Amino acid sequence: MKKSLMALAMLCLGVLHGAARGEVVNVYTSARVAPLVIGDGGGIYPDMVAYLNRKKLGQLSFKLIYLPRKRLQLQVERGELDGIVIGMMPEWFNDAAEKKYLWTVPFNIDRYVIVLPAGQAYSESKPGALSGRTVGMALGYSYPDLEAWVRQQGLVRSDAISDDNNLEKLRLGRVDSVMVAESIARYYLKVHAVAADKFQLHELPSRATERRFLVPRSKAAVYDSIAPVIRQLKDDPEWQRLKAKYE
Repeated sequence: MKKSLMALAMLCLGVLHGAARGEVVNVYTSARVAPLVIGDGGGIYPDMVAYLNRKKLGQLSFKLIYLPRKRLQLQVERGELDGIVIGMMPEWFNDAAEKKYLWTVPFNIDRYVIVLPAGQAYSESKPGALSGRTVGMALGYSYPDLEAWVRQQGLVRSDAISDDNNLEKLRLGRVDSVMVAESIARYYLKVHAVAADKFQLHELPSRATERRFLVPRSKAAVYDSIAPVIRQLKDDPEWQRLKAKYE
């Protein structure tokens, strides 16, 4: 009898301990490029996850996890993802109407640019100026807004494992151009001390890149906790200081 009571007490303690620890929310990203994710553990995404943890949202804690883009998208679409996704847009998941998943407001807004050597002639009003030249893009990523523009220009896609890798290839003359988010291009040029006059950046004809959280509908409670926090970021000096580090 004593052994049974002791076992029951241990079980109850275990349940209480688990409740006290709360829920660990996996926050997935397919990004491995600065300033989104930086090798030293910094970056916009790690800073955002740390920021959420400092907000002490009930019993929730957040953990950033890398998952390759194709695998991430497959798990989301199959309803198999055991967490939420940072830094995505509804259009990238065929959810422009925002019916399949729950989406926060954007916590960061970017735009796509083409990076070219300074001496390369380019005019947005003259399609075909880059015909036959290579354009570096990220492996596994699609660019729905820009596919027609790439065909119109006659560019030849050249994939690399990351945007950083593409920019390095451009610096070494191994590709003719790179299509990339402007924040990534400018951060690369800044950190690697590449002379600005060696390259030119031109905004591309696509919608702004809105970095949001995608939350599966099965995790509506998590969405209800984080959505108000994300909505007030624009008015939070702490977040504005964090974001300014990468601009």
